[in-house]
Amino acid sequence: MTTAQVREQPGGLTEAEAAQRHARGEGNTATAGTSRSYRAILRANVFTLFNNLLFGIGVALLLLDRTNDAVISVGLGLINSVISSGQEIRAKRKLDQLKVLHRGSSQVVRDGTERAVPPERVVRGDLVHLRPGDQIVVDGPLVTAGRLECDESLLTGESEPVVKQEGDLLLSGSSCLAGDGFQRAEAVGPASHAHDLTVVARGWTSEPTPLQRRINQIVRAVMLVVALLSITILVQAAINDLSFLQIVKDAAVLSGLIPYGLFLLVAVAYATGAAAVAARGALVQRVNAVEALSNVDVLCTDKTGTLTTGKLQLDRVIPVGAGAAADVPPMLGSFARSVSAGNATTTALAEALAGTAFPVSQEVPFSSARRWSAISGERQYVLGALDRLAPQLGSGAPEPLRGEAAGWTSRGYRVLLFAEASDPGHSLFDAAGTPRLPPLRALALVVLRDELRPHVEQVLREMRDTGVRVKVVSGDDPGTVAALAAQVGLPGTAPISGDELDELSPAEFDRAVQERSVFGRIAPGQKHRIVDSLRRQGHYTVMIGDGVNDIPSLKRAHIGVAMQSGSAVTRDIADLVLLGDSFSALTAAQHQGRRIISGIGTSLNLFLARVATSTLIIIAVAVLGLGFPYEPAQVALTLFTVGLPTFFLTRWAPPRRFDPRMVSSLARFVGPASLVTAAFAVAIYAVVHELVEVGIGRSAVPAEVLQKFSAYTGVSGTDAGFADAAATVTAQTALSTFTAVTAFVLILFLAPPWRFFAGWTEPVTDKRPALLALGLFTVFVVVLVIPPAANYFALLPPYKVLAPLILIAVPMWFFVLRGMWRHRLLERALDL
Repeated sequence: MTTAQVREQPGGLTEAEAAQRHARGEGNTATAGTSRSYRAILRANVFTLFNNLLFGIGVALLLLDRTNDAVISVGLGLINSVISSGQEIRAKRKLDQLKVLHRGSSQVVRDGTERAVPPERVVRGDLVHLRPGDQIVVDGPLVTAGRLECDESLLTGESEPVVKQEGDLLLSGSSCLAGDGFQRAEAVGPASHAHDLTVVARGWTSEPTPLQRRINQIVRAVMLVVALLSITILVQAAINDLSFLQIVKDAAVLSGLIPYGLFLLVAVAYATGAAAVAARGALVQRVNAVEALSNVDVLCTDKTGTLTTGKLQLDRVIPVGAGAAADVPPMLGSFARSVSAGNATTTALAEALAGTAFPVSQEVPFSSARRWSAISGERQYVLGALDRLAPQLGSGAPEPLRGEAAGWTSRGYRVLLFAEASDPGHSLFDAAGTPRLPPLRALALVVLRDELRPHVEQVLREMRDTGVRVKVVSGDDPGTVAALAAQVGLPGTAPISGDELDELSPAEFDRAVQERSVFGRIAPGQKHRIVDSLRRQGHYTVMIGDGVNDIPSLKRAHIGVAMQSGSAVTRDIADLVLLGDSFSALTAAQHQGRRIISGIGTSLNLFLARVATSTLIIIAVAVLGLGFPYEPAQVALTLFTVGLPTFFLTRWAPPRRFDPRMVSSLARFVGPASLVTAAFAVAIYAVVHELVEVGIGRSAVPAEVLQKFSAYTGVSGTDAGFADAAATVTAQTALSTFTAVTAFVLILFLAPPWRFFAGWTEPVTDKRPALLALGLFTVFVVVLVIPPAANYFALLPPYKVLAPLILIAVPMWFFVLRGMWRHRLLERALDL
């Protein structure tokens, strides 16, 4: 519009008035800031219950000048926090970049002239100029004569344009498709419609997956055992008058029984999975989203802007009449290139058909009210809905066309008629300037279809092949939604509308949601009800959407997935964002999630076997009155016996769905492994402790060995407690050596390279776990023979009595444990 036209509109504000209103809080304050702050991310990942426990023990050890023990106790918890926080911070930064990239400006009238301002600088009372393609950022009426066509699909889910005339309310979150006019800003910022719809997005929720729930249950059980064990040890310490240092060291060892390394493993697995999925085009915002996606059995998706791009594609041109069929497509292509006010239809035609633009003397632009457009040059062409153009065709001519068009329309296609004027000299306007149709001659039926997102058909087919049911939930007409569902290969089921759902009882509603796959004319609240019904019926759901109307259902679903091109608020609250709007990342995420489940399930066997074994050993040694079997530094050996093995086993694991019977499977592995290992380990500890103590008492230990004992224990050889201290440190070394070697062999049981090792499971073709076990064993031997390394882990270098004892005990342990698994001896003994 010209400056003169602007001045004719109801007055805009002055810059001074706008500044005053903004200062009074009447500005369009952004309402989309739903993502977490950096502080919130760090607080949630660093100060967990388990980390706080470790921090407390670490501080106590530092006060006692036990820096090495403190670092070992606290280190894994901090690494876990860094990895988890880093993943979420990277996702937040990527989203912030997307917001800046998609940030537009608004045209407002200030001091009588039009100028561009950021959306947040629009204030109540501003006069906002809207043109095709502009985002509507505030609520307020259209205050100029004429009409606008608005896209409210992000608010309602309906793809059809909504006509707005003077006085009609324009809502924030929609956009202008056609027309030109001015809006008076009335409701801005928190008072706007977009804010009301997105208030449900406030706050951050992260729902644990089935695997995480099982892990949390297991860890709570372990913590309960550790708490009871700690009370027992503290009572014993009080009775035996142990030093405060020894009590803190024992507490550090007991806290090490809590498998916080498992949380590190999960964090690393999630971060690795997120990186792999990012390479396929998805941004992971919730750390467990990749693993969660592998549990999904129902996928709900919006239609407009989700399955489809919002654009149209030309399917075919069907010439009619006696004219040359080969001439019609170029005519249609020339028509599409010659119109001045293009739309989705002419864009699709121009992309698909050849043609050359020609001079236009008259033009009637398309509008949803007229449902036709026309141009006049050397010839007059008209493109529009068949039922609107049919009266201008000769009598009887429309009937065959209607039959042909109905067949395509019933399959979800959009059908238009392309025609030319019988009299090229006929004006397209009457004397009053109102557009009118001339007598027409039909040239062709134009068949168009919604443009699907890349890879949609393939991804949905792969999802169905893995047992995932797909449901399309849209605000569009049920017939249109059903036709699109058929187009992407979904099984044919009768669609059901939102009005029909509202008439059902709760039981009938649940049954309809369970049985139907296509839902049309669904309001945002109904989408939420559908997802809620699926959850109540035991389904694990993912919801894919792009608009603020999808937010309630995205939040209610187990996993919310947003399109990059969707609204900023929807991207903020989604667990997964499809960059480039490509569905291909979904199957990659599902595959990675099932690999995570398989790997962590395998790794849990090692973690729990270590915890159960250590617990049984501590109890047995305490009962025997032989001191405490571990030093805090020896807990760090779990890096070799559990940490590194589980890291690689998780990366190498084959994909597998979550098994609800995980706990019983773990019990069948951990029970025999911990009982047999603990029995042998306690026997070794007791034998070595007795041999060393008796040997020192009888002066049978060489002087150079006594000097080593004195150096390691810090107790003089002449002190009364020297024999017990020397016996304890030697027994601890024997115990740690035996449990480390058996942990390496457990890797071979979990992934047997040959039949000889098959006790727990069948042999596997992947030999990498066997090579890993061999490599870890080699590294452990190197640690033992290098004094500084051995000293770091509070171990004695190999003593002549230890090696033969270990070499005899390990094979015996191997055959006993393999026999227990092969013949299910423990299950038989317990009559399971």
